Amino acid sequence: MFPTSPINRALLITLAAATLAFTSAGSQPKEGASAATSEPLRPLSAGVTPASPEARDAANSIFAERCAVYHGDDGGGAGPGAANLNPKPQNFRSHKWQKSMSDDQIAKIIVNGGSSVGLSASMAANPDLEGQPDVVAALVERVRKFGK
Repeated sequence: MFPTSPINRALLITLAAATLAFTSAGSQPKEGASAATSEPLRPLSAGVTPASPEARDAANSIFAERCAVYHGDDGGGAGPGAANLNPKPQNFRSHKWQKSMSDDQIAKIIVNGGSSVGLSASMAANPDLEGQPDVVAALVERVRKFGK
């Protein structure tokens, strides 16, 4: 009944922690922020854990080596390897796309590839990251930053 893989256990733990943090934090502005300028609190998605500095460093390296070739250094989907792909790599700067994807979906695509969610099989899987939920979380965080 309960998932047993390490990544699924991490997902459940993260969901519980995020739910607890979200419900106990309420919608009060952060210290030093006014109600007009603070954004509503948004819990982390179930599959995304807060990224450590080490995980962010690893994610930056992975993005540069594996992702930027297709998605571009700026996340716009026009890296040097994108020219011959059909469909073209996703433009992470698209606000419409950012709103359409959950953090969990992005994490699943990173680990299992595009075909795992009905997208292009050209988006390769990264099975070596399955046991590294902190690095996956940092990659999701990086993808999300392109949309801001």
